[in-house]
Amino acid sequence: MDELNSLGLFIGSLLANTLASLSGGGAGLIQFPLIIFLGLPFSVALATHKIASVALGLGAAMKHIRTGKLNWPMTIYVIAAGTLGVVLGANAILYVPGRLAEAALGLLILGLGLYSLYQPNLGQAETPRRRDTTGLLLGSLGLAAIGIVNGSLTAGSGLFVTLFLIRWFGYDYKQAVALTMISVGLFWNGTGAIAMYAAGAEIYWPWLPVLIAGSLLGGYLGAHLSVRQSNKLIKRCFEVLTFLIGAKLLSGL
Repeated sequence: MDELNSLGLFIGSLLANTLASLSGGGAGLIQFPLIIFLGLPFSVALATHKIASVALGLGAAMKHIRTGKLNWPMTIYVIAAGTLGVVLGANAILYVPGRLAEAALGLLILGLGLYSLYQPNLGQAETPRRRDTTGLLLGSLGLAAIGIVNGSLTAGSGLFVTLFLIRWFGYDYKQAVALTMISVGLFWNGTGAIAMYAAGAEIYWPWLPVLIAGSLLGGYLGAHLSVRQSNKLIKRCFEVLTFLIGAKLLSGL
C-alpha cells in the first residue's frame, strides 16, 4: 500500500471509530467497506476489520475507565451474556450466505433509528428497571442474540446493545454507550476476532498497524466527546448512524 492509500485508510478508520465510540457502535459502516475498496476480499476484510475493531474498544475503555463512573458489575454481565452468541456467530458466518442476512439486519437497524427518533425522551435520563434476577436473566437472552449478530456481521451490533440497555434496563445514552464500548467494542469484538481466526479466517496483517492506530485514537476521541456532550446530541448521532448503516446494508454497497 502506498502512502496516499495508507493515509486514506487511517483517516477513514479514525472517522469511523470516532463516530462509533460517540454513538455506541457502527464502525463497520466506513471502515469495513473502505478495506474492501482498497482491495481485500470480503472474508479477509471482515476478519481484518474484526481484529482492528478491538482497538476501538480499548481506546474507548481508556477514557471511560478514567472517569471513574463505569458500572463494572453491569459491564461484566453484558460481556458474559453475549460471549457465547459471539462465538456462535463468528463460526456460523463462514457457512451462511450473507446477503439476505445483511438485508434483514439493515431493516432492523433502520427500525432502531426510527424508534429512537419517535421517542423524544428515550435515554435522556436514567430510569432504572428490570434490574432484578428475572430481568437480568431475560436480558441475557437478548444480549446473547445480539452477540450472534456481533460475531457474524460487520456493523450494527453495538447499536443494538446501546438501545437494548436503554430500553430494557433504563440507562441513559451516556451510560449505555460507555457500557457498550467496553463490553462490545473490546471484549465481544476480541472474542469474535479470536473465534474467526481459530475457525480459519485469513487476516491481512500488513494493514493492521494503520487500522489499529485509527481505531485506538478514534475510540478514545469518541469516548471523550460522549462524556462531554449531552444525551440529546448522542441520541441524534445514534439515529443518524442507524439510518446510514441500515441503508448501506439494504443496498449491498
